[in-house]
Amino acid sequence: MIKKLTCIACPQGCPLIAEIGQGRVSKVSGNKCPKGEEYAKQEIENPQRVLTSTILTQGLALKMAPVRTNKPIPKNKILEAMSEIKKLRLNRPVKVDEVIIENFMELGVDLITTRTVD
Repeated sequence: MIKKLTCIACPQGCPLIAEIGQGRVSKVSGNKCPKGEEYAKQEIENPQRVLTSTILTQGLALKMAPVRTNKPIPKNKILEAMSEIKKLRLNRPVKVDEVIIENFMELGVDLITTRTVD
C-alpha cells in the first residue's frame, strides 16, 4: 500500500510517499532530510498529537482555563483524554505552564496550563 503525506517535521513541507506493508513503513521517498523518514514512520505506525483543551473553573476570573499536554499522546487516546479533562474543575489561581496533573492518564505526560488564570 502507498500513502502520501506532507511532512511537518521542518519548514520544507516535503511531499512524502510511504510504502506500507503489514502496518509498517518499508520505504519513504520524497524527503529532503532524515526527519521526513522519521515523521512518516511515526505518523503511520504510531500517530501522536499534543492535546489542547480547556477545563471549567470555579470562582476565578475566567470561566474556562486553557490546558495542553506537555508532550504528544497516542492519537487513539485523545477521546479518552478529553473525557477525563471534562471531569476536571479548577478552583485555584494558576500560572502559565503550571502542572495541573502529573503523568496524565499514566501516559508519561503532564497536563499543563497555557495561560495565567487569577
